[in-house]
Order: sequence, then C-alpha cells, then structure tokens
Amino acid sequence: MVKNNKSTQYLDEAFSEINEELLKTFISKHKDYGKGNILDTGELGIVFRINDKLRRLQNLRESGKKPTNEAIEDTWIDIAVYAAIALLVRSGKFKKLNLNPKV
Repeated sequence: MVKNNKSTQYLDEAFSEINEELLKTFISKHKDYGKGNILDTGELGIVFRINDKLRRLQNLRESGKKPTNEAIEDTWIDIAVYAAIALLVRSGKFKKLNLNPKV
C-alpha cells in the first residue's frame, strides 16, 4: 500500500514515491509468479486482469462495501503495475529481459 509521506512537498516527488512502490510490488510479485502467466496470454491476458481489478473497484464503489481482502490502494497499484507490464510486453522487453539477480 502506498504510504503517506508528509515530507513530500512537490507533486513530482509524490509521483516518484508511488513509482518506487510500484517497482517494489512488481519485483515481489514477479519473483512469485515468474513470466509464464504473462507470456501465456500476452497483452490480452493483461487486459482481462486489469478488467478484473476494475470490476472489483466498481463493485466496491457501487455497493459501498469495505474490502475484506486487500485495500483499494492495492488494487490501484496492481492496475498500474499491469499497465507497465503491458508496455514492456508491447516493446518486447518483457520476454527477452530478466530481473537483475541483485534485487
């Protein structure tokens, strides 16, 4: 979940902090899942995954329910990470590159 850092004075700094959180999430989940789940279904699979996340948000907003499993912010993080992965897939980098072994 994105932390609220009260020392941030500028929008670009806040954006950078969120990008750091996205990178941490990507690395953590990539280590758990690997590449196969993305490579099997490609960009269309990412579209479906993002759609699932958007439907969750829509359901929670329309019903007024509080989430029981993960925070709303975590869902937005997942959507943003999937969007970045989609760009990597489209560029061909997702398939040919691997994580730095130092992370």
